[in-house]
Amino acid sequence: MIGLAITMAMIQQPLLPVPSPRQLAWHEMEYYAFVHFGPNTFTGVEWGEGREDPKLFNPTSLDCEQWVRTFKEAGMSGVIITAKHHDGFCLWPSKYSNHTVAHSSYRGDVLRELSEACKRHGLKMGVYLSPWDRNHPTYGTPEYNLVFAGMLEEVLTQYGEIFEVWFDGANGEGPNGKRQEYDWDLFVVTVRKHQPNAVIFSDAGPDVRWVGNENGFAAPTNWATIDRKRYVPGTPLYRELTEGTEGAPDWIPAECDVSIRPGWFYHADQDTKVKTVRELMDIWYGSIGQNAALLLNVPPDRRGHIHEIDAARLLEFRKERDRHFGNDLMQHSVGAFELKDGKTETFKVGDSVTVKFDKEVTFNRIRLREAIPFGQRVKRFEVWADVGGSMVKIGEGTTIGYSRILKLPRTSSSFVEVRILDTIQGTALISEMSLYDAPGD
Repeated sequence: MIGLAITMAMIQQPLLPVPSPRQLAWHEMEYYAFVHFGPNTFTGVEWGEGREDPKLFNPTSLDCEQWVRTFKEAGMSGVIITAKHHDGFCLWPSKYSNHTVAHSSYRGDVLRELSEACKRHGLKMGVYLSPWDRNHPTYGTPEYNLVFAGMLEEVLTQYGEIFEVWFDGANGEGPNGKRQEYDWDLFVVTVRKHQPNAVIFSDAGPDVRWVGNENGFAAPTNWATIDRKRYVPGTPLYRELTEGTEGAPDWIPAECDVSIRPGWFYHADQDTKVKTVRELMDIWYGSIGQNAALLLNVPPDRRGHIHEIDAARLLEFRKERDRHFGNDLMQHSVGAFELKDGKTETFKVGDSVTVKFDKEVTFNRIRLREAIPFGQRVKRFEVWADVGGSMVKIGEGTTIGYSRILKLPRTSSSFVEVRILDTIQGTALISEMSLYDAPGD
């Protein structure tokens, strides 16, 4: 990729809202693993009832090292684990519950083992904690909010740096038949106190939002902004989250969560239903290619291993991405913009980002990035190329944001330009542009 730059004097004032430092760090992660693991792995269900005997949890050869090595080789930047799912089972020995690994056949501390493996291999670690608890006797009472905050404190203070705390909005009945009124303010304060650099995910943020589906796809028009006041965890307005809202007051970008299998937990009868490389590539273009992050679930099996089929598919997926994006043709351009320490080219509506090559290059993909520390501005753009001496439109799109990848017809040209057609504030700040020749089309 190549930076597009001019003097700092021409840099515009930020268009609010803009991402916080922790959100900027999260944007750069792009692609990381989700791990659903717990009693459901051994009972064959997706939502446990909370009445399962904790001794059912018995991985025969738990190997968090193998998880992390696999994820790192697959090009992932981190892993988020279901520290507590709806059944209330805790993968760490919590003092607030009897439904934990301490009472299981395993008796280890899964979070400890995963944390140490992540540190050894340089991956970041995140945690999923469902506030719904189908086991805890205080669920459905004000006391439970303090219990859940205590569980959060345990997880956030014992396992090192946490990059994301993932909150599910599910809210069903507990063992006493009651539903809980969650104290979200308390939960957020607890995270901010103990892990101030962690982003918090839920339908409503406050840092990262659900994309509104579990298919792995954002919308082709995808704003990183929403109006938080419209949404709560578990919101019925979730379809709005797929596109976000132009000009909204809160920077809460989308994360695409999807499983490599039909289910979220491992089930042996799904070994033949692992997503193909083609399906995973489509998800890549629909998530990272459309201004979202990709959280890909890869569930460990009953041994406590990433299954051989899943591991092999992840590595095949990595090789295919390298084939698509391993050679940025912009590295071979002439008369392109000079990189100047993070400065960014400013374009008005009607302006163009132009790139020249000393000879024709063949390409069929373009990746663009806005300088999001200054906000998200582009509403519409087109891609043109000189083909046989005439300028031809070869692609068009709406939003860009952190990352936009367009599939283009395979084109040979020595001159390419991106025309900025519409923006929020009359200017666009484009930070990066890349061209690739992906195989197969």
